[in-house]
Amino acid sequence: MINIDFSQEIRNDNLINFISTNKPINYFIKMIKIIIADDHRMFRESLCKILTFENVAEVIAEASTGIELLKLLDKHTPDIILMDISMPEMDGIEATKKAIEKQPNVKVLTLSSFGDENYYYNMLEAGAKGFVLKNAGILELKNAILEVSKGGNWFSAELIQKVITKFNSKPTKKSSNLSERETEIIKLICESFTNEQIAEKLNISFDTVKWHRANIMTKTNCSNSVSLVLYSIKNKIIDI
Repeated sequence: MINIDFSQEIRNDNLINFISTNKPINYFIKMIKIIIADDHRMFRESLCKILTFENVAEVIAEASTGIELLKLLDKHTPDIILMDISMPEMDGIEATKKAIEKQPNVKVLTLSSFGDENYYYNMLEAGAKGFVLKNAGILELKNAILEVSKGGNWFSAELIQKVITKFNSKPTKKSSNLSERETEIIKLICESFTNEQIAEKLNISFDTVKWHRANIMTKTNCSNSVSLVLYSIKNKIIDI
């Protein structure tokens, strides 16, 4: 729930004007700006109507291909891009990379279908902040958008279970090149500990944590914490 300090936002002498506008409270809150990139027109238009009707976000543009999306980014500045993976001309992976190059502050939330699991790592490496299944309800999508807009990450519970099932169906070999200390740090990273918190918990210096973290990323070939979480699940470093 978003709390508004009416004492700051609306002075007493403006209260009558505020009431007389007869607009919903969401009108006075800065809405999250979104571009939807998906090659299915009916899906895009339906999603746009739902997000607007539920006052979740303001859809400022739509794209049917990655190339269309990049052109839109020349004149629009979205907070979030809802990105399909499979699109003609330029897929969601490449479009995510180029979109973030154009606008480093934009956040990408992946719209995933069953069967997309093979592309999750690539999307994470490209910079995606999370995944929502296309059959998810509006409440989950709303929560995902809000979480990602605040700088967090989001994975649908059903999607995570599919990833685990997929990984468990294949033989995996333990990452023996990780030291005991690095494995310990990975587990804390997966629990959302910051470098400062890890240093305090393990009674080591902040610089030592940074050094271990850099080594971990090199050894696992991960570029961010989200991809490291998936790596940890795949290699059974953590249990879900």
